[in-house]
Amino acid sequence: MSASRYDVLVIGGGASGMMAAICAAEKGKRVLLLEKNVRLGEKLAITGGGRCNITNAEEDTRLLLSKYGAADKFLHSAFAQFGVRDTFSFFESRGLPLKVEAQKRVFPVSERAPDVVAVLEKQLAQLKVEVRTGVSVRKIVAAHGRIEKVQTSVGDFSASSYILATGGASHPETGSTGDGFSWLAELGHATAKPTPTIVPLKVKDGWVKKLAGTSIAAMKITFFVQGAKKFSRTGALLFTHFGISGPTILNSAGKVADLLQEGSVTAALDVYPEHDIGTLDRKFTELFDANKNKLLKNVFKDIAPPGTSDAFLTLLPHIDPDTKVHSVTKEARRHIVELMKSVPMSITGLMGFDRAVVADGGLSLSEVDTRTMRSRRYDNLFVTGDLLHIQRPSGGYSLQLCWTTGYVAGVNA
Repeated sequence: MSASRYDVLVIGGGASGMMAAICAAEKGKRVLLLEKNVRLGEKLAITGGGRCNITNAEEDTRLLLSKYGAADKFLHSAFAQFGVRDTFSFFESRGLPLKVEAQKRVFPVSERAPDVVAVLEKQLAQLKVEVRTGVSVRKIVAAHGRIEKVQTSVGDFSASSYILATGGASHPETGSTGDGFSWLAELGHATAKPTPTIVPLKVKDGWVKKLAGTSIAAMKITFFVQGAKKFSRTGALLFTHFGISGPTILNSAGKVADLLQEGSVTAALDVYPEHDIGTLDRKFTELFDANKNKLLKNVFKDIAPPGTSDAFLTLLPHIDPDTKVHSVTKEARRHIVELMKSVPMSITGLMGFDRAVVADGGLSLSEVDTRTMRSRRYDNLFVTGDLLHIQRPSGGYSLQLCWTTGYVAGVNA
């Protein structure tokens, strides 16, 4: 096919790829979108536990960009062109109302990630973007500082401009297998090796795995290396069959990865972060006084977080759960208090790409003009989303990066 057939060719039908294709088509360009999966937006459809944390409603741009670490200084121009308010406008004007939840996380009111995909697909259809799914790109061919064509499983395609939006390496089952990193490297770009950064933690303790599916709404977790305290986080926690997860844990994983290089890592859960030991001891004393003739194991359900009492009791091997409360000694009660303030566990590692919400790595920002998302090596190549080497926490920041870079690339391509 000749280069005149398409103005813009987008490789990758995820969040940033669909946004880029839409924005290029709105400029009147003839756009071809290639996706190797049989459906568009496979990863987008499962984000946020299927609810889609579509952005973060932080309106202070400087504070928002600070979440992207060292990349913040590169992103001011891009976010000035398309920021959080623009994301709200884009989706709500197309019939998808949004709502803001804790930590300024933004979700569709419907709480359905497929609804986000449907909005984008409808827009692609209305703008007559040619979408080809089930097409695998084999090679990107370049010469004389320009991309000339892409070789695919169904033949070669050419365009005036190319947008690479294949995503990173997290959730490979959705098609994000790091292909784009390989192509960028083949084209001579400097790329950082991807590592899973926002990812659950693996725990050795058997009692943790028995609580799979149980969550603690408010806790404080403190991490130690060789017994030395390193850092703490507060928030929610989810127990899994391999360890612990939830936003608080996911956003701690990068620092924990560094700690694992220093030595053995342990953690302590404080499930009563709002009480000090003295206050908690008085609270439990009052509870025991009011339930003197009950068995400890029955009263313990009012002490431990919901769903955790049986597992937590196994951490008190010297206390008989069938003891009547009036027979629990002051020393035993103190052990219970201390456990609630410091539930121990051993961290053995991080889960891999298959469990990662976000993986870093990709194209160094020094190799792309972030005002346009244009490659500094190829003047008709643009790069978006998770292909850029940008660290960010969970909470809507990753998808906002996709909307922003997709928009900027689409408009400039």
